[in-house]
Amino acid sequence: MDNLCCFNSKFSQLAGGRSSCSSGKGRSHQGPTKYGFSLVKGKANHPMEDFHVSKFVELHGRELGLFAVYDGHLGDSVPAYLQKHLFANILNEEDFRNDPHRAIVKAYERTDQAILSHNPDLGRGGSTAVTAILINGGKLWVANVGDSRAVLSRRGQAIQLSIDHEPNTERGDIENRGGFVSNMPGDVARVNGQLAVSRAFGDKNLKSHLSSDPDVTNADVDGDTDILILASDGLWKVMSNQEAVDIVRKVKDPQKAAKQLAIEALVRESKDDISCIVVRFKG
Repeated sequence: MDNLCCFNSKFSQLAGGRSSCSSGKGRSHQGPTKYGFSLVKGKANHPMEDFHVSKFVELHGRELGLFAVYDGHLGDSVPAYLQKHLFANILNEEDFRNDPHRAIVKAYERTDQAILSHNPDLGRGGSTAVTAILINGGKLWVANVGDSRAVLSRRGQAIQLSIDHEPNTERGDIENRGGFVSNMPGDVARVNGQLAVSRAFGDKNLKSHLSSDPDVTNADVDGDTDILILASDGLWKVMSNQEAVDIVRKVKDPQKAAKQLAIEALVRESKDDISCIVVRFKG
């Protein structure tokens, strides 16, 4: 890690991820799994609105890998809140050990309610979320709202685990809630002409027309499973799932691999904030 990014990584952990250049890495204490991350501020004239989590923790005799990307809009207060609270809320659900799916859905809902009721300022902005929980190196639980994405590599084949929640694909639900989807020339589809995702945390002014229900899936991490990529749409707007997997598989160090994804996204003229987490399951 270069000195600038090293400094900024430490700074961002203290200040909530505001740095323009942040990267780092870590590893499991029990197995061969390693991770690396890289965050790069986009060209927009506002502070970095992407936040992330990447760490291993011990809980009730199990090792949990916790990985997440939160892509904020209309400010950074909601993704900062998610960075601090969402995983804690999931792990504190009494169902988590026996029914992770149910616990994740309940925690997403409770976290969104907390954001909306916290105070008017916090709930005004919003955020996507993609979260991944690795249990004892063998079971992966992935959930998401919005268009931040999780992609698994099995024998080099890209498998998308999350679902992009886009206004056109969920137009029926939005209209049933009294909202509308705009499709202006030269722009992406937007809920009520404003938001380019159909599910999100926060967004108090649009919440009657938006859902924060996550899609949840799970996957076994077996001998064929080599890599997991979590990233914000700053990557996926300019790169396919398979292209990302192909880039990452050529770089053994996951931090360098995450940086390579971010660099390639910049080369392809991505203008959004770019956040990438690469988890490598085998050494």
